[in-house]
Amino acid sequence: MFESKKDIETILVDRGVLTPQQRDMSLRHAAQERIPMLEAAVRLGFSTETAIAEVLSEEFGYKFANRQNRLLEVDLDKDLENTIPEDFAREHFVLPLYLNGNELSVALANPEDLYTLENLNLVSGYKIQPFIATKTEILKAIDMLYQKGATNIIANTIQTDNGHEEMDTSELSAEVHVDLDRTISGGRGVYAVNLVNAILKQAISERCSDIHLEAVDREVMLRFRIDGVLHNRVPPPFQMFAAVISRVKILSKLNIAERRLPQDGSFSLKLQNRIIDVRTSVCPSAYGEKLVLRLLDKDSVALDVDTIGFEEGQKRDFIWAAQQPNGLILLTGPTGSGKTTTLYATISRIRTPKKNFMSIEDPIEIKLKGMTQLSVRTDIGLTFASALRSFLRQDPDVILVGEVRDLETAQTCLRAALTGHLVLSTLHTNDAASAIVRLLDLGAEPFLISSSLSLVAAQRLVRELCENCRQPYAPTKEQLKVCFEECMMPAPADTSKIAFFRPVGCEACTNTGYVGRIGIYEVYRVDDEARNIITREKGDLGRLKDCFARRRTLNLRAAGWHKVLKGITTVEELYLVTTVR
Repeated sequence: MFESKKDIETILVDRGVLTPQQRDMSLRHAAQERIPMLEAAVRLGFSTETAIAEVLSEEFGYKFANRQNRLLEVDLDKDLENTIPEDFAREHFVLPLYLNGNELSVALANPEDLYTLENLNLVSGYKIQPFIATKTEILKAIDMLYQKGATNIIANTIQTDNGHEEMDTSELSAEVHVDLDRTISGGRGVYAVNLVNAILKQAISERCSDIHLEAVDREVMLRFRIDGVLHNRVPPPFQMFAAVISRVKILSKLNIAERRLPQDGSFSLKLQNRIIDVRTSVCPSAYGEKLVLRLLDKDSVALDVDTIGFEEGQKRDFIWAAQQPNGLILLTGPTGSGKTTTLYATISRIRTPKKNFMSIEDPIEIKLKGMTQLSVRTDIGLTFASALRSFLRQDPDVILVGEVRDLETAQTCLRAALTGHLVLSTLHTNDAASAIVRLLDLGAEPFLISSSLSLVAAQRLVRELCENCRQPYAPTKEQLKVCFEECMMPAPADTSKIAFFRPVGCEACTNTGYVGRIGIYEVYRVDDEARNIITREKGDLGRLKDCFARRRTLNLRAAGWHKVLKGITTVEELYLVTTVR
């Protein structure tokens, strides 16, 4: 086990990861926010978690573990969750990897934390072999490891409290943060409290993004959306349905007596050193009310343009546009395709205290440090357009607009981009080229679009194969022919060694065969040829698509085939989210 004689700040400066000025700013920001210096440097956009971890692994003599080099693969057959308590792992960002005799390999985010290393010996009882990994990767793997015993939380809660009648909800009070680590006992109405906590806890353990709860006749349906797909789970008893809905309404500060109108609210919850925001939507239906909860966990979202799915050329073009002093970047795709995450990751890359960053969103998905964020309130007249007009009097450098929905918002974005501001926004169209046509359909002037628009992009999300159980197979000649034609690249002379992969299912992926989702993109710079088509030919869609196709830049289908060739996703996933051009 090696130790460095230098502190981490000096190491990063010596290796060129940070400049002395960036180090000092990171230290000040860390002191103000009471966070580690490494996290401050990443938040300020001075470096990435991966770049810092790679340098520290070399300096301290520990191996760097990530999914690419397959060192961050937890041995799920060895009951590693029993070697280190889950709360300790989450609090100190450590992950048990392998157990070999009396030696336990552990990934940690901060190699300078000797106190944690000493405590690991005491907590686990094993000799510790350290690895270095990023905080984001460690948290993802912790979720995967410790969820093995958490998949029956709801069923266990129902069995424990079986036989309760429908509860009086008058004693169910709202809390600042719902503490899922605490089980309540005694008193009326506690069954509903524990049941809601169990649903939330199991949803988080399974990486669920949305919880759907509804009654159909006298049956209750509970479904978790995991990696974009809904899965049935053990529902609460029908006699507890109304009490569960009321409990969530109280937490979300909604009117529990109102059952005829839709209601929206929010609350936050705490689970083992993590604060997770929950967005609530209650809607009346033929059989009562339907409840949908959106779970927003900042720690589970990788806000890093290096890891969200860009191919190398696409990332280079996107970052180029984001680093310009002015211009409009438009990202398109359907609802739930990850557009906001991509824009957040872009902001995280270019964010610096030397510039003023502002955003207007509906709603705010993730709160970012160093950016003024505002949520749309149409009930008081706070719209995208009105907020934008106010922003322009706040001396902004970079403006994030959640969505362009109308002509007023479109024109304000274009004019802001034309007058020296960088503007990032989204549109709902099927592909990147259609974003230009959509602006024209809204009524924006062609000369304004051609002068302001610097880049258009489209994205979709595909599920990532579980690396623990994915199974290789030999693709057919027809599949390979289509693959290389749509990839716009020549097929190799010998295709016998090319393998595609299919999902199988294991404990690590809760038997789905997939873990997480990744983006596929098409990214086009708006060059002089495209500007001429916009101004002289009124943005003819066919001519724009031909213009972009001649560059042999990857479209959505081609980018998806690249993911299939790398074993990241499947042909079925690609066909599910893309269409033939």
